[in-house]
Amino acid sequence: MRRYCLFDTELGAFGIAWGEAGLARLQLPERDRARTERRLRARFAKLESFAPPPPVEAAIREIKRYLAGEKVDFSPIGLDLTGADPFQVQVYEAARRIGWGQITTYGELASRIGAPREAREVGQALGRNPVAVIVPCHRVLAKGMKIGGFSAYGGALTKRHLLALEGVRLDDDIPFLPGLLPDRRMR
Repeated sequence: MRRYCLFDTELGAFGIAWGEAGLARLQLPERDRARTERRLRARFAKLESFAPPPPVEAAIREIKRYLAGEKVDFSPIGLDLTGADPFQVQVYEAARRIGWGQITTYGELASRIGAPREAREVGQALGRNPVAVIVPCHRVLAKGMKIGGFSAYGGALTKRHLLALEGVRLDDDIPFLPGLLPDRRMR
C-alpha cells in the first residue's frame, strides 16, 4: 500500500507519495490544493492519506529548503520507481547526477547513458518523471539550450523558476557552448 500527504510551500501545496522502497511520487502544485491531491491520487489505484514517516518528513524538509533557494542534494532520498521501465530508470539515475545549478540537454543526457540517438526518448522519459525536483528533470534542456517542455503545472515558467532558484540564467539568444554548462549561472 502506498501512502501520501500534502504539504504547503511558498509555491503552493505539494503532494508526496511513498512506498516501502522510498518516494514514489512528488506532485508539484497545481492551480489549487484539491487539484494537486486529485492529480497525485490519479497516479495510483490505491493510495491512503497518512502522516509521513521520518524519512518522508526529512524529504519534505529538504524540498522546502530547496524552494527557499538553499543548495540541496536529493541523492540520498530513496525512490520507489515501480512501474518505470529500465530505460526510464537509467535516465532518472543519470538525471540525478546533474548537480545543483548545472544544466544539460536531452541529447547530452542521452549520450551519457550510451544512447546518443535517443534524445527524444530521454525527453519522453523525463516527461513521465514521477518525482520531479528529486529527479531534477528541470535541469535538462532542449537542443540549443532552449527551455523545452515541462510537464508540471505552469510548464516552462515553472521550469524557469526552479532553475532560477539554483542561480541558472537562461538567455535563449545565447547559443549552446559545449563545456560551459556549469558556468552558465546568474552572477
